[in-house]
Amino acid sequence: MQRRFSIYKGLQKPLVYRGFKGKFIAWGIGSLIAGIVAGGVIGALTNMYLGCFITLISIASGLSYTFHRQKAGLHDKTKAKGVIIHSANLKKNYATYIS
Repeated sequence: MQRRFSIYKGLQKPLVYRGFKGKFIAWGIGSLIAGIVAGGVIGALTNMYLGCFITLISIASGLSYTFHRQKAGLHDKTKAKGVIIHSANLKKNYATYIS
């Protein structure tokens, strides 16, 4: 008797968590942690209300930046305009081989 196993079809899809995909999950977590740390430091040094304000602003700006960068795709590449010429240095330095 032959056994049949179902094949999971989603192996090539990126991990998605609350709208963030792939590497942008780490970007979102990083912006949350950076916002909390920055707000905590500023709140401890100056004023609690200023710290809360800085926390909210930095988290919101970090997450909005992450969503904006995510629209470009997971594999965002720069597209150079114009002609790029790579010089090939094919001359060998034979002075090092002569002893």
